[in-house]
Amino acid sequence: MFLEDLVNEAARDIRDCLKLDAHCVQIDFTEGRLVVKLDPSGQLLSSFIALINRVLSQFSDEERKRIGVHTCPGGDRDSTHSAGVDYSGLLPSLFGLDVGSFYMQLASEPDRRRVLRMVRENLPPSRRVFVGVIDPTNPKVETPQEVRDRVLEAAEFISPESLGTTDDCGFSPFGDDLSTARETAFAKIRSRVEGTLLAAEQLG
Repeated sequence: MFLEDLVNEAARDIRDCLKLDAHCVQIDFTEGRLVVKLDPSGQLLSSFIALINRVLSQFSDEERKRIGVHTCPGGDRDSTHSAGVDYSGLLPSLFGLDVGSFYMQLASEPDRRRVLRMVRENLPPSRRVFVGVIDPTNPKVETPQEVRDRVLEAAEFISPESLGTTDDCGFSPFGDDLSTARETAFAKIRSRVEGTLLAAEQLG
């Protein structure tokens, strides 16, 4: 009964957003890599994936195109809970979620090309992936050119039609450090927008 109520209430929240014409409703699955850390067998992760898909089953194909899932290793107060967990333990299961888009932390990954290769090998057809090109936990503001280069790197592995950009997690609302200060956050977001446009022009 508890799980049924949980699923129904989550679906209602998403449906209310869709009714208000949200372009995309993003499900926060920050716990994805943490689950792999807590249970390397993958059983707990499978349970979470099944639970989220129960929520998604209440929507039509067209509605699910407007639903996305976010994943990251955490980022509040510039600390992570599962950055040491390899994406290989998560991505094949994550991409089993019946959503239109995936939003992935990537800018702070030590080996982005390796992760992008995994995305290419596992991303289902007709799905979009938004890769992180900004690291909010780093107080240095990325330049538009750095963002452009990260987008072009991702485009080597993912078709531009299926590729978008996002920020890694860490723009916390707590005002707890310089890297999440309002001025820095907006400067980083501005670089993401400008850098993505530069990459789009180059990709045609």
